[in-house]
Amino acid sequence: MIKQAIEVLQLEAEGILKLIDRLDDRFAAAVNAIYRSKGRVIVAGIGKSGIVGRKIVATLNSTGTRALFLHPVEAVHGDLGIVSEDDTFLALSNSGETDEINILLATIRRIGCTIIAFTGNSDSTLARSSDIVIHAGVDREACPLGLAPTCSTTAMLALGDALAVVLIHKRKFKTSDFRRVHPGGALGQHLQSHVQDLMLTGKAVPKVAVKASMAEAVSEIDRVGIGAVLVVRSDGTLAGIVTDGDIRRSIARGEDVSALSVDAVMSRDPHTLRPDTPTYDALNLMEKHQITVLPITNPIGKVRGILHLHDILGKGEFKFNGR
Repeated sequence: MIKQAIEVLQLEAEGILKLIDRLDDRFAAAVNAIYRSKGRVIVAGIGKSGIVGRKIVATLNSTGTRALFLHPVEAVHGDLGIVSEDDTFLALSNSGETDEINILLATIRRIGCTIIAFTGNSDSTLARSSDIVIHAGVDREACPLGLAPTCSTTAMLALGDALAVVLIHKRKFKTSDFRRVHPGGALGQHLQSHVQDLMLTGKAVPKVAVKASMAEAVSEIDRVGIGAVLVVRSDGTLAGIVTDGDIRRSIARGEDVSALSVDAVMSRDPHTLRPDTPTYDALNLMEKHQITVLPITNPIGKVRGILHLHDILGKGEFKFNGR
């Protein structure tokens, strides 16, 4: 059983990887057509392709691209009224010969939509009737009978994710935009909170004095485990911050870090926020400056806490710009 399961996963992974060699200017044209469109992405599919289509719609909507799923059967019984010339029509069909999809195409063209096809058959009726064809075919299905859509639907789903993510970059969709369309769930709740609700305080804040040795700083970094330590003056105000990156850069310059004091290594005047700052502002600042730790201070610069990216989004769940 395990061997069979591994084979399925290998086949599906291979199906996705083979899409890479097929991506070309047609994919870019599809992205640009959707980006320039004043309307929505209308996605249509039947059966398993329809289920994939609904997921693509959900991903697009949650990442800044308005989308709507149109059931092809309901479409010919009146739902075509939701389609306008400003929309982009995305049709999903592995065979490209799905009657319920193809019967719509002439009407969609008369309405004036750009038609994009995700299909495994570049010589199909759907492909010939579309403005932009993205080849989503696979060599074979994981189903031993070769009948149940498995690898083909996985490949189509992956293409939909690729489309959505490229559009995120194209639209410069920000974390604050994400918050606006995700008011529910754990992430939504976090992004509606304030920094003071999530920041580390008291003994959980890694701190050393300005004249402390780097050995003390490294020990404090290790104690808390968030990759940074705040450097604090005797009056409690923030003097700077030492991060893992600061230490690496100092070593790269050939400096003997163990012989230095923290004020020789620290970054002065780091970005800071107030405790009452909305969390989504903190996340935007982190994303803009590619940082994962923010000192939290009061109006006169006294340290009140420290905020780590993990406290907002969960450990291991977020990377800047996909890196």
